[in-house]
Amino acid sequence: MALSGLAIYKLLPKTNCKECGFPTCLAFAMKLAAKQAELSQCPYVSEEAKAALEESAAPPIRLVKIGEGDRALEVGNETVMFRHEKRFYHEPGLFVRVGDDEAPAAIEAKAREVANYKVERVGLNLRLSGIAIECRSGDAGRFAAAVEAARKGAGEVPMLLIGPSAAVLRAGVERATPRPLLVAATKDNWQEMVALAKEKGAPLTIRGDGDLSALAELAQQVKDAGIEDIVLDPGGRSLPDKLSQFTALRRLALRNNFRTLGYPIISFPGEGRDLENEAIAAAQDIAKYAGIIVLDHFDPAVAYILLTLRLNLYTDPQKPIQVSPGLYEIGAVKPESPLLVTTNFSLTYFSVAGEVEGSGIPAWLLIADAEGLSVLTAWAAGKFDAEVIAKAVKKFDVESKVSQRKIVLPGFVASLSGDLEDELPGWEVRVGPREAIDIPAYLKQWK
Repeated sequence: MALSGLAIYKLLPKTNCKECGFPTCLAFAMKLAAKQAELSQCPYVSEEAKAALEESAAPPIRLVKIGEGDRALEVGNETVMFRHEKRFYHEPGLFVRVGDDEAPAAIEAKAREVANYKVERVGLNLRLSGIAIECRSGDAGRFAAAVEAARKGAGEVPMLLIGPSAAVLRAGVERATPRPLLVAATKDNWQEMVALAKEKGAPLTIRGDGDLSALAELAQQVKDAGIEDIVLDPGGRSLPDKLSQFTALRRLALRNNFRTLGYPIISFPGEGRDLENEAIAAAQDIAKYAGIIVLDHFDPAVAYILLTLRLNLYTDPQKPIQVSPGLYEIGAVKPESPLLVTTNFSLTYFSVAGEVEGSGIPAWLLIADAEGLSVLTAWAAGKFDAEVIAKAVKKFDVESKVSQRKIVLPGFVASLSGDLEDELPGWEVRVGPREAIDIPAYLKQWK
């Protein structure tokens, strides 16, 4: 049973040192009780207190790891219902499902395509998480061959093994990458599935029929049998059912501290749907609490949309994605090349840098530290002004690298021209276009 804020407070050092980020130990204790802080934030908590506080300090949703190595996936460990309350931490894994009724060569080819798929977005490489292999034939040998073909194509990416029985899944586990997720234990076969998961050290999915009380009972039985790494499939497949069930599971874990259902959730948005409707269902799953999403269609364009949505939801809303401030060379620059300045918001940087590169005209790009905000937002907040730009010019020793003394401001902050000329005596301040798309035309007229 979770401890109250006052009970936690009695176990803390009561120094009110503020090093945890809160004004008093009591405030920190209340945040711990509400699952809005972590015990590790207190540098002075004793080992005895750590042991006593283990239940309250543990995340309400268990962290489950699938796979090993660089591509391993971790899901769970979330602490809030809504992103704006704090942030989401572990983005959901996106898997593509293949069946053992397909030819091994086709399975291998699809697995390779999924594993190698990668797109760049604001300087980040976005990838799918792994491959799911389902036994549709009912033949353990054929399933094992399918798993082997998938591993040959995909390499060491995480795997989901989907089958009707432990006997079938056992054949696949022998050929799979380390620590695959087994799908799924039910009220009829959970004992044999638990035995296999314990033997292989694999996480286990438990599947319900829409009744969350029955799902909780099954989860408790599986946990009591020795399986800690559990993934929940509540059984819903329609959009309303999934939204209702997933939200209820999240609320029970976070708001009610109901640890029996405090596990990541798996979803199958493609079942009975075409590509377009699968994408819609998967988008709902990303936004509303799925930890693992198994797609039945692989389309690069749709994958890009889903990966971008996932990126947007799982970045810290209080910390924009940003690049390091500095003086960047776009193309084969020379000392006399144009000099443009903008903020260190990633999307701004890559938009501007992409247009400069596309123009074919080499240019210097000065990135000022605006705390990751876009141009207008940073300007309105006083974080992108003449003083900030002039400081960046001096900090990155621009004058020793750029021979011409002309600097180009983003068009939306043309009002900074006069102040910047005062901050940079001897420099000519020019006003560039408002939109990045107009940069190539502007640079072609550069003199």
